[in-house]
Amino acid sequence: MLQNLHVKNLALIDEAEVDFSKGLNILTGETGAGKSIVLGSVNLALGGRYSADMLRKGAQYGLVELTFTVSSPRQLKALEEIGIYPEEGQIIISRRLMEGRSLSRINGETVTVAQLKEAAGFLIDIHGQHEHQSLLYKKNHLSILDAFAKNGKELKEEIKIAYKEFKSNQKELEAADTDEADRLKEIAFLEFETEEIRTAGLSSEEEEEIEQTYRRMVNGKRMTESIQEARSYTAGEGGDGASDALSRAIHALQGITELDSRAQGLYEQLVDVDSLLNDFNRELADYSDSLTFSEEEFYETEQRLNEINRLKSKYGNSVDKVLAYCEEKEQRLQKLRDYDNYLDELRKKLQDSENVLKELCCKLSKVRQKEAEKLKKSIRDGLLDLNFLDVRFEIQFEETKGYTAEGTDEVEFLISMNPGEPVKPLHEVASGGELSRIMLAIKTVLADKDEIETLIFDEIDVGISGRTAQKVSEKMAVIGKKHQVICITHLAQIAAMADAHYAIEKKAEKNVTKTTIFRLSEEESIRELARILGGAQITDTVLQNASEMKILASGLKK
Repeated sequence: MLQNLHVKNLALIDEAEVDFSKGLNILTGETGAGKSIVLGSVNLALGGRYSADMLRKGAQYGLVELTFTVSSPRQLKALEEIGIYPEEGQIIISRRLMEGRSLSRINGETVTVAQLKEAAGFLIDIHGQHEHQSLLYKKNHLSILDAFAKNGKELKEEIKIAYKEFKSNQKELEAADTDEADRLKEIAFLEFETEEIRTAGLSSEEEEEIEQTYRRMVNGKRMTESIQEARSYTAGEGGDGASDALSRAIHALQGITELDSRAQGLYEQLVDVDSLLNDFNRELADYSDSLTFSEEEFYETEQRLNEINRLKSKYGNSVDKVLAYCEEKEQRLQKLRDYDNYLDELRKKLQDSENVLKELCCKLSKVRQKEAEKLKKSIRDGLLDLNFLDVRFEIQFEETKGYTAEGTDEVEFLISMNPGEPVKPLHEVASGGELSRIMLAIKTVLADKDEIETLIFDEIDVGISGRTAQKVSEKMAVIGKKHQVICITHLAQIAAMADAHYAIEKKAEKNVTKTTIFRLSEEESIRELARILGGAQITDTVLQNASEMKILASGLKK
């Protein structure tokens, strides 16, 4: 639920903070007091459009912060799937608004507006005039039915997978179904490519070996000079090398080995050193010989390396990738050579995937039609409760022209609000006030199934009064038992149902206008109801009426 709202430097709000409660939270205030600013602030925090003129005059930045508490396992799982983990059961969403830009964070971590909106979709559901108007669009009716028909959820997931498979097979067949001339042209091209690669006889081991050989050849002169210099020091001619020096040293010690055991040990060490140096000189000579090559050998090595690099630049940046490319093209070549069988296999594959998709779509359609009967009855009962005196509500099914990821159903809500009149699409008969009540009836029906805990209603009372307003207030109370509801209203009947009542006021101090929001006590709530009922002058009679309205509302909520 939405636990706290903190707003700073937005429009007429200098700084305001409010703690919301469970159940039905009602916000009231004079026209122009800033009720729309409060709802607008929530929208901004959740990624709504922002412009610099929304900032309070003279402010460098604006800030909106929402604190949610999350306990529902389903909500927690959904949030974790998008990488959001509540800290001690809380999620804090903040959006800092500056001129020309904004910065959004979730639990202190910077996020994009798209990520913000995705997270908001699991936490809060806002219904204003725009959302009521969404009922006019046929495309939204199917999602309402699916939200009601929870037992079709697994089928919908299966259909999405099957539809993806079907479209993939369809695309593969369309790509494969070329004319004979194109096919022969592709065969010739593939034969050239695969022949070029296979003739080269590539191997990853050879690539590494030939690169080392080429580097050795290119650097051969410098390496040979270094080796010759090393040999001159270790095995130089004319007695200047280390080997000759060692031989003289061995001869010098040999004469005293019998005189002292320590001299014998030193002599033996020197003999070992001489042996190691002789081994080293032999290996150095062999290494020097290996660096000797002819111009022809260098040319052949260079040409081979150029060939390998040419094929890598053409087919892949490594020999392994070149060989993998060749294998892939050989498989394609095989299919093209046996083209009729290949097409038959693709057609069968497509048909099989279509059969699976069709069967799943039929199953889902049956589930939807069965659930639609329950939904339309529930909505009709809800509409009767909302003072639609004689109403018929139908859900019409049509089949889509092709398969979709949602199945093959098109759904449209039809309504008749007068005796003898046929049912018609909502956009042909429903006014703004009627749409808000229809949306409220739908929300009431979905209250047990809706996984989003917090619902915000704005302009739910547009175009209604009297008995209808009372019915609407009772429905709001019903939803408030299952959800946290935040509702902005102008009607006393709805305000009287509040579990928590807040007032929004606009005051001018020292030529500065500010909007504030605060929670009302029971007595203050009655005075606010009296203001709504009585206007400018609040008499004792109006106060008594307000008090009775509050008492009656309390009785209706039990």
